[in-house]
Amino acid sequence: MSGVLLVGHGGLDQLHYRQDLPLPQAGPGEVLIRVGAAGVNNTDINTRIGWYSKGVTGQTNSGAAQGFAEAIDDDASWSGIPLQFPRIQGADCCGEIVAVGTGVDPARIGERVLVRSMQQPAGAADQFACITYGSECDGGFAQYCTAQSTEAYRIDSVLSDVELASFPCAYSTAENMLERAGLKAGERVLVTGASGGVGSAAVQLAKRRGAHVIAVCGAAKRAEIEQLGANRVIERGHGLIAELGRDSVEVVVDLVAGPQWTELPDLLCRGGRYAVAGAIGGPLVELDVRTLYLKDLSFFGCTWQPRKVFENLIGYIERGEIRPVVSGIYPLAEIVPAQQDFMAKKFVGKLVLQPFVQGGS
Repeated sequence: MSGVLLVGHGGLDQLHYRQDLPLPQAGPGEVLIRVGAAGVNNTDINTRIGWYSKGVTGQTNSGAAQGFAEAIDDDASWSGIPLQFPRIQGADCCGEIVAVGTGVDPARIGERVLVRSMQQPAGAADQFACITYGSECDGGFAQYCTAQSTEAYRIDSVLSDVELASFPCAYSTAENMLERAGLKAGERVLVTGASGGVGSAAVQLAKRRGAHVIAVCGAAKRAEIEQLGANRVIERGHGLIAELGRDSVEVVVDLVAGPQWTELPDLLCRGGRYAVAGAIGGPLVELDVRTLYLKDLSFFGCTWQPRKVFENLIGYIERGEIRPVVSGIYPLAEIVPAQQDFMAKKFVGKLVLQPFVQGGS
């Protein structure tokens, strides 16, 4: 089969498109999936470049093309456990089950499925133990992939494979942040990085909950973010305190961190909640701890996801309560230009790869 091997941490040259990979076999409790489409995510690039390593202190894009010389392989994965190479990445996967392993009902063959991106390892005793599809196991950047049957969710939708493949990683991340922060109808929520995959998902999902959504993004993307449901859009780089005032929001959904982070605790009202699942603007920030405790703020780091988050997401999709935002489609062979376009950040939403569409070299 064709697929993309990540052969080590580093630059785009570590991505090897191959047409001679062995077809994976469904093991006990697994299903074999013919991949219809697979989305591109920040985690794919962060893992490739070793950005999760504690040796790296810069923003994602500063090493997105060539990697980080200061990355330490021993802690360069999101979990802190060394990645096993070669690895087929791809946290997003939409496809059709074409074979099953022992212990799986053969009636599942022919099902259209979405694979849950953040998964619980089988038999794990730690409640918060989790793996990312395409990181600790091979993922969707290939024509075929395997997944635990319990992590491949049947989906009944008129949407295309490309549209469905834009949902799993970004939307489950966003929904998990809103769930952890307990966002309620009528509350004011600020979403940073609102034009990205997770940010644009958070805008839609927060609006679905009946919240008043304030989005931060580039000026050129304002209209598209307003169409997704944002009540107000603030141009990236503008002073948030100057725009909104102190103690003005109940919840912050942060995907950026970086230099402007110091304003976020001051934006939160007393008893406010801060949820974070990304730091593309830079992972090291300065916190005045007095603000944290004197205002009774709650901070939520959001990686692990309870199963209900993905189950709810499937329901939202099937009922048409959220919509896909796909800005670019590429043959899998063109993964390098796709990631280059992803890093340029000139789009809203998601870019998606198609393994069975010919193109590139």
